[in-house]
Amino acid sequence: MKPRPLPPNLANPRFPAELPIAPRIGEIVELLRRNQVLVVAGETGSGKTTQLPKACLAAGLGQRGAIAHTQPRRLAARTVAARIAEELNVELGREVGYAVRFAERTSAATVVKVMTDGLLLNEIQRDRKLGRYECAIVDEAHERSLNVDFILGSLRRLLDYRPDFKVVVTSATIDVQAFAKHFRDAPVVQVSGRGYPVEVVYRAVEDDSDAALLDCVETIIHDAPAGRRDILVFQSGEREIFDNARLLKRVFADRLDILPLYARLPAVEQQRVFAPGPKQRVVLATNVAETSITVPNIGYVVDPGLARISRYSYRAKLQRLPIERISQASAQQRAGRCGRIAPGVCYRLYDEQDFASRPAYTDPEIKRTNLAAVVLAMRAFRLGDIAKFPFVDPPDPRAVRDAVRLLHELQALENDALTEIGRAMARLPVDPRLARMLVEAAR
Repeated sequence: MKPRPLPPNLANPRFPAELPIAPRIGEIVELLRRNQVLVVAGETGSGKTTQLPKACLAAGLGQRGAIAHTQPRRLAARTVAARIAEELNVELGREVGYAVRFAERTSAATVVKVMTDGLLLNEIQRDRKLGRYECAIVDEAHERSLNVDFILGSLRRLLDYRPDFKVVVTSATIDVQAFAKHFRDAPVVQVSGRGYPVEVVYRAVEDDSDAALLDCVETIIHDAPAGRRDILVFQSGEREIFDNARLLKRVFADRLDILPLYARLPAVEQQRVFAPGPKQRVVLATNVAETSITVPNIGYVVDPGLARISRYSYRAKLQRLPIERISQASAQQRAGRCGRIAPGVCYRLYDEQDFASRPAYTDPEIKRTNLAAVVLAMRAFRLGDIAKFPFVDPPDPRAVRDAVRLLHELQALENDALTEIGRAMARLPVDPRLARMLVEAAR
């Protein structure tokens, strides 16, 4: 692609000095110029998500193709794009745009395109060499979703064909060595985390979780210093948000503004979270607020230590969404949300021994999903043979053989090639067995 000169505000972007990543920008820019791949690791609140696209611009990227910046959630893609556009002083939808399912704001002039990881996978399916792009930033890689693993494997293949292409892998909590090794010992930059210390208070719940939440919020209101920082309460799902919102409104309606935040919430309602009000606020949020979204003015976090985690049950032969204890890495992520603007306090509704017994990281999705669904998705995305695909953590070969055998039984594969039935099944976001039933039910 013929190089296009960038306007001065993009070619020489400014970096907020108060962000912890700011002192490392010079080093990051130099490493980007000298290497194909860079791994950036650091705690939440360091400014990685918004500043790394600007660092890529400062390194001269964006002139021969766009910079793809992936986010795991639609809400995050929209808000991150808006923030980057604001910092670069450009109109959202022109030089900086976003693309999510069912919505896109980009133009021919777009240099930084923030998108969901699923949409980048679609682009890879259409164009293996990503000819429209010069760089890809894979954010929130620690979540290790299937999409992220597919993207990381595809990008590693791509680097062999395009020596000019750059990849930045970034996350708040990351197994640095695994990612660096995956990309042939790529250089690693460790960024210091939040700007302010966070005190962690353990308050084990005996029986009544509702009473524990009310007591915790009452304690925060009573102890809150002047300045009245807001409260972020993590919840495992939308139902829990609705139930606890009613509970808190019944007790604190006159003193607090109770706001929900989850991925399916309409955009107008989501914006209420980012606009300060006359009262102290309690934001009830799912994991979307753990890494993807920064809720402003948070001084306190209440962490029950639970989340809904997708997991395949080999006994029931179904993909389930049970509520489980979060990992230590996720707990640290949640705590970091209140150390952005001032010293914060994180109340964990479990004891310290419970925290110490939790796994260090959340299992990658490929280790807790039905591999038949993985094989089907790979064939649909034309990513090749699962046994030869460069996964960060390759699946068990025996489980792969079982998955391929099942797909042949379901007539999704014939002679290892995807059938018309298989293509229809791949479009359905359910377990392959259920997808096969739905395809047959149409007849």
